[in-house]
Amino acid sequence: MEWRASESSPPIDKLVLHPNFCEILASKLGEIRMAVEELQSIIKRCQILEEQDFKEEDFGLFQLAGQRCIEEGHTDQLLEIIQNEKNKVIIKNMGWNLVGPVVRCLLCKDKEDSKRKVYFLIFDLLVKLCNPKELLLGLLELIEEPSGKQISQSILLLLQPLQTAYLMSDNLISVLVIQKLHNKAYSIGLALSTLWNQLSLLPVPYSKEQIQMDDYGLCQCCKALIEFTKPFVEEVIDNKENSLENEKLKDELLKFCFKSLKCPLLTAQFLEQSEEGGNDPFRYFASEIIGFLSAIGHPFPKMIFNHGRKKRTWNYLEFEEEEDKQLADSMASLAYLVFVQGIHIDQLPMVLSPLYLLQFNMGHIEVFLQRTEESVISKGLELLENSLLRIEDNSLLYQYLEIKSFLTVPQGLVKVMTLCPIETLRKKSLAMLQLYINKLDSQGKYTLFRCLLNTSNHSGVEAFIIQNIKNQIDMSLKRTRNNKWFTGPQLISLLDLVLFLPEGAETDLLQNSDRIMASLNLLRYLVIKDNENDNQTGLWTELGNIENNFLKPLHIGLNMSKAHYEAEIKNSQEAQKSKDLCSITVGGEEIPNMPPEMQLKVLHSALFTFDLIESVLARVEELIEIKTKSTSEENTGIK
Repeated sequence: MEWRASESSPPIDKLVLHPNFCEILASKLGEIRMAVEELQSIIKRCQILEEQDFKEEDFGLFQLAGQRCIEEGHTDQLLEIIQNEKNKVIIKNMGWNLVGPVVRCLLCKDKEDSKRKVYFLIFDLLVKLCNPKELLLGLLELIEEPSGKQISQSILLLLQPLQTAYLMSDNLISVLVIQKLHNKAYSIGLALSTLWNQLSLLPVPYSKEQIQMDDYGLCQCCKALIEFTKPFVEEVIDNKENSLENEKLKDELLKFCFKSLKCPLLTAQFLEQSEEGGNDPFRYFASEIIGFLSAIGHPFPKMIFNHGRKKRTWNYLEFEEEEDKQLADSMASLAYLVFVQGIHIDQLPMVLSPLYLLQFNMGHIEVFLQRTEESVISKGLELLENSLLRIEDNSLLYQYLEIKSFLTVPQGLVKVMTLCPIETLRKKSLAMLQLYINKLDSQGKYTLFRCLLNTSNHSGVEAFIIQNIKNQIDMSLKRTRNNKWFTGPQLISLLDLVLFLPEGAETDLLQNSDRIMASLNLLRYLVIKDNENDNQTGLWTELGNIENNFLKPLHIGLNMSKAHYEAEIKNSQEAQKSKDLCSITVGGEEIPNMPPEMQLKVLHSALFTFDLIESVLARVEELIEIKTKSTSEENTGIK
């Protein structure tokens, strides 16, 4: 027993001991003897037995006595027992039960350094001497136990005991459990799966500062996991015989690579490829994972370009249903790492055309845009931009829209534009949709416009499409040879989707104000640019239908809407006098308990919108009247 004196401690000659000090000390020494002697007694009884004669009772008593020694700090005595050569067989069969308590002590930061050294020695001996199968299962259970920040601490502590002969360490622990097991591929797969499941629980750092801080240890674990996996990959490379066991090991490694591509790499942020790029833990992890794929016989170009035909090409590996669902995320992540981050891009054949690459990447972009995480959507937009910038404007043939992803991707962009709460992503999606439109040929643009007008259900998006239609008409009219898709009968078919009110005069004009203004501006442009005698756009032939389906219902709707909002203003003014709170209806939505002064602002804003629509409508009708009158006079003069 060690005595420590402090400044406030009395001199030794004046030290007053507890009256029962001797009895307490004897009791403590007795407890030590009891815990250690109990363990020694069990061991002594088992020493005379054959290995197969150990009873379940013996295992239970050994575990209880051993745990008690650990919990009460009798580590030196326990170490002597484990080191005793006579106890080798007993430790082999029963010692794995003590690994858990020892590991928990190692994870406890309150332990003194001297104690930790003894715990490490005990742990090292237990891992060397215990039954490999039981030990592996025990270690994996210990990896699964922790939560929060202890997950990474546990993994970093226990990876070494799971390591193979190819990575013998000179550190505290240098033992090879997995190499001792007969069904090694299964054992490796179990270990990798368990480790990945725990890593997937850790939050992925987002910013540069979070990556550098690595509070939850994910970055450290990723690096350690690569070092843990390398020997298995090297074994596959060195094994020239395509044995069944080697093929099974390849399959387990392939599954692990797929899982890693999804988590953490699907959501992980990468540092700029500058000075920090060399120290980017996720870039290192991604580079190694892609390298593993090539090493085990699955180079990423073949994997990327075979994706989508996996029923025929992935027959070497049976995926469980959940793993099969994860495959699309993994392949999308792989495409991003290669084409945007440029990791191992030198392995791609240089002969591949930009259109060919776009075709394969569109499926991956679709996967990204279906997710809701900011980092994942951002990657999808980056991959789309990277793919489109390689292609010349107007060169993407309309036939590509027959491929499902070439229509679902722009629809995904619309969802991001309208539903994503992050402004930067909404703006980026709008820019990418415009870039995509620019790359399509005329028929492709026409087809996409029809599709988005029918599916977007958003006034702002429809206004954006209508503006694009106007631009295409303008370019067509300026050419010596008209574009048949934006003039004549084809254009009229498209204008039928533009120049109408979805619910006639009952349409909510405030809700659809963006679309209505864009439609009126398009109609005004057509009236100005296309003379009735030329009728290049077909407008003048269809003018009667346009007036019946769009202009007249719009007049009626404006009168009804203005009357409604003027009545609401009157009610609000009366409420303001009485200082009561009341509800109003704006754009079909009831806004309750709004202060009267705020109500008036909202209502006057709505009336201003209606006045604006009405002024443009009046100008359009004025232009139509001027044009038709002028044409009539010209025709009369000719006669």
